[in-house]
Amino acid sequence: MTLELVCPAGTLPALRAAVDNGADSVYIGFRGATNARNFPGLNFDASEAAAGVAYAHERGARVFVALNIYPSPATWETATDTIDRAARLGVDALILADPGLMRFAADRYPNLRLHLSVQSSATNWRAIEFYRQEFGVQRAVLPRVLSATQVARLIKRTSVEIEVFGFGSLCVMAEGRCALSSFATGHSPNTQGVCSPAHAVRWEETPAGRQSRLNDILIDRYAPGEAAGYPTLCKGRFRVNDIVFHALEEPTSLNALGVLPTLAASGVKAIKVEGRQRSPDDVGQVTRLLRRALDLCDDAAAEWTPPVEMIGELDALAEGRTHTLGAYHRPWQ
Repeated sequence: MTLELVCPAGTLPALRAAVDNGADSVYIGFRGATNARNFPGLNFDASEAAAGVAYAHERGARVFVALNIYPSPATWETATDTIDRAARLGVDALILADPGLMRFAADRYPNLRLHLSVQSSATNWRAIEFYRQEFGVQRAVLPRVLSATQVARLIKRTSVEIEVFGFGSLCVMAEGRCALSSFATGHSPNTQGVCSPAHAVRWEETPAGRQSRLNDILIDRYAPGEAAGYPTLCKGRFRVNDIVFHALEEPTSLNALGVLPTLAASGVKAIKVEGRQRSPDDVGQVTRLLRRALDLCDDAAAEWTPPVEMIGELDALAEGRTHTLGAYHRPWQ
């Protein structure tokens, strides 16, 4: 079974890089607090989205629009307008988390595919079947908390296509359930679309080194020449019992190369890459490597072993410059 490769595109150049390097599908978001990557400089306006859809379709790739926040009464109209805009553009699917938006989209655009966002935190077949029966959802993106065995068991109980993450940043929180940033900033990622809103981020140059804060909370301090990542609470370094370390989560990336045959054999439909915040160059490199990996895996089947050099190249693009199989690898199951 050939796995579909679904890649991120935070900008039009990133979309072109993904398509040109072998993505079967790309996912984008519109500017504003309607998707979970609401950063300055990212996302698409109407003309960029139209150009992106045309570029992808001309080359045989599909475009999905992420509208994976939970709107409040004050932002409901903005969210439904976004659905209208996506439908007019002729996108291939909407990625939704909110049941109200699913009802709106299913009633208004019955021929438009609906994909269940990872932000819905649907981790069992009954939940996924509910969304299929109620709203006609055709694909579900699983949270990164299930083992490969659990994924296989779930697939046997639902007719909904299953998409899983294959590469990208991990989070200590279950998707759709993060409360850390709202504690620090008063803005929920589930409604405002970003876990560290730019207005709350501060960078400071001090005698001890460059440091980052989220409002008044010191997230990290970097030595001269040390790479400084975007500050998030879960990946900060904190002093605990006079020891400074990543107290909540060590930055690392999910890399599922080693279990691709297992995922394919279980009936997984698509492999997703996290990272609409990535630069076009990074998107292109990751897409190229994963396209090659999937093609090689198809040829090798059960005898697949990820090339060492490919793992090294992906590690160079990974958060923390290291990787893990995450929850996929639970040999006791």
